[in-house]
Amino acid sequence: MKRFNYLIILIAFAFMTSCEQQQKKIVTAPYPATNKVDQTDDYFGTIVADPYRWLEDDNSEETAEWVKAENEVTFAYLEQIPFRNKVKERLKQIWDYAKYSVPFKRGNKYFFFKNDGMQNQYVLYIQDDLEAEPEVFLDPNEFSEDGTVALSNLAVSKDGKYLAYGIAQSGSDWNELFVMDVETKKQLDDHLEWVKFSGISWKDDGFYYSRYDEPGEGEELSGKNEYHKVYYHKIGTPQSEDVLIYKNDEYPLRNYYGGTTEDESFLIISESESTSGNVLYVKKPDGSNKDFIRITPDNFDNEYNVIDNLNDKLLIMTNEDAPKWQLVLVDPANPSKENWQIIIPEKEEVLQTISLIGGKIVAEYMKDATSKASIYTFDGTYLDDLEIPGIGSLSGLRGKKDEDLAFYGFTSFTFPSAVYKYDISTNSSEIYTRSEIDFDVDAYETKQVFYESKDGTKIPMFLVYKKGMKMNGKNPTYLYGYGGFNISLTPSFRLGRLILLENGFVFAMPNLRGGGEYGKEWHKAGTKLQRHNVYDDFIAAAEYLIKEGYTCSDKLAIAGGSNGGLLVAACMIQQPDLFKVALPAVGVLDMLRYHKFTIGWAWASDYGTSEDNEEMFRYLYKYSPLHALKDGVEYPATFITTADHDDRVVPAHSFKFAATLQEKQTGDNPVLIRIDVKAGHGGGKPTAKVIEEYADEWSFMMYNLGVEPEY
Repeated sequence: MKRFNYLIILIAFAFMTSCEQQQKKIVTAPYPATNKVDQTDDYFGTIVADPYRWLEDDNSEETAEWVKAENEVTFAYLEQIPFRNKVKERLKQIWDYAKYSVPFKRGNKYFFFKNDGMQNQYVLYIQDDLEAEPEVFLDPNEFSEDGTVALSNLAVSKDGKYLAYGIAQSGSDWNELFVMDVETKKQLDDHLEWVKFSGISWKDDGFYYSRYDEPGEGEELSGKNEYHKVYYHKIGTPQSEDVLIYKNDEYPLRNYYGGTTEDESFLIISESESTSGNVLYVKKPDGSNKDFIRITPDNFDNEYNVIDNLNDKLLIMTNEDAPKWQLVLVDPANPSKENWQIIIPEKEEVLQTISLIGGKIVAEYMKDATSKASIYTFDGTYLDDLEIPGIGSLSGLRGKKDEDLAFYGFTSFTFPSAVYKYDISTNSSEIYTRSEIDFDVDAYETKQVFYESKDGTKIPMFLVYKKGMKMNGKNPTYLYGYGGFNISLTPSFRLGRLILLENGFVFAMPNLRGGGEYGKEWHKAGTKLQRHNVYDDFIAAAEYLIKEGYTCSDKLAIAGGSNGGLLVAACMIQQPDLFKVALPAVGVLDMLRYHKFTIGWAWASDYGTSEDNEEMFRYLYKYSPLHALKDGVEYPATFITTADHDDRVVPAHSFKFAATLQEKQTGDNPVLIRIDVKAGHGGGKPTAKVIEEYADEWSFMMYNLGVEPEY
């Protein structure tokens, strides 16, 4: 372990005429001495050392001391960056504007969220009609002084009488549920605990939800989540009296979600054992059928999303026999595939969501990672397209099956989210709310390019930068990726990125295999033994940016979070000379043990596990960031971020990776880890913490790329 490491930082002004940079030393404390233990594991005859295993214990005093020492080194470094406070102040300035969500109607009331600008959490408003003055209904900023208790879930009963909502503390996936009387705005006595990966689905005067048994002491944030169950809670009763609706003790590593159709005539249980593929079970809560009926195959090979019921049949969106999805009508009494009625067949574009509005179907599609939408009758007859404002992303299309009025959001990279009011009877939209922001959106351009990956596959990539930028190979560039779990990266407006665009950065976002941009096959092409396609796609994106004159290696930073943190770490290890800065956030970095913590087992459909077979173990072992690090290599300047309450990707991944990288790093590129407190995987993070984290990441990145912001 290197006990003394004086970090050399490359400093330059923005828009330098060369990638050659002047150097200046930052005086920093040495990395903490991280104790090693004699821990090994035997995988199919291969002995693998895990000397920092003790950092997996999130309750130990030794881990707490290590976290404290690492943060001291990190923040001492950050405090020496001369423009860090300027970046933070500019972020505050940009952030301070009113932001609105898409409204939704329940009963005879409308609900929507609003943030006045710098509020830590969005506030829920209510209004009697669209012309009435909105009133604050629920303000999550009152849950805690520092904003670290967030609203995580909510559902209003069909009659609009009750609102059930969930809160999450410090970014944890654990939820507590509460109930409010809508008319009086008073909180009732209902309080449910140990809720996780759950919806809230109303039926009469209660709702269905999912939970785990209370974890053992000390296992709340890292223990494996097992035996998920669905319960029914009746308003006004204690949780101890909740009725167990569904469990399966034979398969502890499966998740169960209970949902009702809009008219509450069907109860659907969705069973899953990973992040893709599910099985559906159906029954009628009125007692007409006592047991659940399985209506889909039990092999988890496909996905099925119940949209709603049309009388006694279910409208289901599925990718069975349709990799880009189709919409079918299924009779639960005769659910076999030969009895399906295809309402909207598979098309060239990927079907994303279905909404039932005003007696019609609105189908949202994705074409080359951008949105489009079409309107159909309930029998599948095409009527028209929904005209959207431009190239970007639709979001939150909300309406009712028997009403013509609906709302949706639209956004793009340089287009702040706007809410539109939509009349489906005339197929016309108008602006309902639009935010004014201190940023010249017209000064930037967005384009989509297609480049070849290592195996010749064409990969799309969005590029955003200042109009008139010279492609001289010297522009600082922020390359962001994900590539996993069928998740699609589409155009979106992110306030933090505006700082980069203002300061001459190219923002680049490729749509890597492993995502859902082109359907099931695109996703599968980046999973398990094909996982390396994702890394090849990302590396090829970097090479394309350099070849086409956008940037050079000394001006290139790569970033991603969670699965994207794995992406960044794997690529910086495979091609350390290709990138100057790496920003792996809350990453899955120990590929041999990820499945042993919390919900990690559910990711096996994408990754495989080290216990599957020897071939899978060796494949994972080769690219696992924790294990692929080598002595004698100069890796990019690396800024690792995680949080103490992350119970999705436990911080031990980042802890062990940081300790190993600090040990093995050759040369003067810094290796720092920023460990947030009272924060989790990212969800519900208060505005103040988001801004602080952006300011630190951007300052580290700019400093090491030789970019000085123009403030």
